[in-house]
Amino acid sequence: MTTARLSDIAAQAGVSEATVSRVLNGKAGVSATTRQTVLAALDVLGYERPTRLRQRSAGLIGLITPELSNPIFPALAQVIEQVLSRHGFTPVLCTQTPGGSTEDELVEMLVERGVAGIVFVSGLHADSTADHDRYAKLTGRQVPFVLINGYSEKIAAPFISPDDRAAMWMAVQHLVELGHERIGLAVGQRRFVPVLRKIEGFTAAITDLLGVTREEAEGLVHHTLFSVEGGHAAAGALLDKGCTAIVCGSDMMALGAIRAVRQRGLAVPQDISVVGFDDSPLIAFTEPPLTTIRQPVEAMATAAVDALLEEVGGNAAQRGEFMFQPELVMRGSTGARANRGD
Repeated sequence: MTTARLSDIAAQAGVSEATVSRVLNGKAGVSATTRQTVLAALDVLGYERPTRLRQRSAGLIGLITPELSNPIFPALAQVIEQVLSRHGFTPVLCTQTPGGSTEDELVEMLVERGVAGIVFVSGLHADSTADHDRYAKLTGRQVPFVLINGYSEKIAAPFISPDDRAAMWMAVQHLVELGHERIGLAVGQRRFVPVLRKIEGFTAAITDLLGVTREEAEGLVHHTLFSVEGGHAAAGALLDKGCTAIVCGSDMMALGAIRAVRQRGLAVPQDISVVGFDDSPLIAFTEPPLTTIRQPVEAMATAAVDALLEEVGGNAAQRGEFMFQPELVMRGSTGARANRGD
């Protein structure tokens, strides 16, 4: 290693070059804390650790996620991978893309590679119309797994979910307090458990807080795709129904909704308020910054890994669902209902 690189690492770690040299060459006379500090400095500066200093993998853990174009999935994957790495496991990221490998094919590939366990994020377990026997078969093959976002009582495994019903209640209550009386929900396909729960929370809040009938409330729900384009289409339909505020099932949908509002010559939030869901990375920097419901990504990802590693270690983790409370993050895309003289 060149002197320049040694000096960089020494400066980053706050130790002498001689100490860095001792750590890198595996020599004695360096405390465990100092050794960790030097290795952390290597990581921060983007240098590879010498092979002999790398932690041996405790095993592979499969991580199956949907497409990474929605920033909430890479955000979850990143925390899951960090927590796994801290425990010495090597994560294997498998992404589902349209026309690519199916969930079953990815599982087969991971099992063949001898993974110690699998984390499923928003997989077929969240689809109420899917055959859930595939998970029983996985249990039969002695492969522990944990499931994030989407619950099924037919699957005996730990589930990690945000409280979708509470999330919608928060969003509606916030908009009602701003004076909105006609609020729409743009959300994905009804067959998905998180969508069904969002609809339940939304309709309960609308009927309780605004006194509309359940039938009227359900008429303010528009099903579409969880994408910018989906949000754009749903917002158009909800604006046609006279909505002055739109709650969206994802931040990507909310960006599409804002675009649709602007295309009509209206402004956010002066004319129409928009609420997202996820609090994806960078969403605070949109124009206007997006009011959204934050999924507790850090807590959910950590709990998922903890539950899985309990199973991997031979201790059966608690079956059933661990529900995490979301949080309303108020920013610039919601405001008081405009008085249009009606």
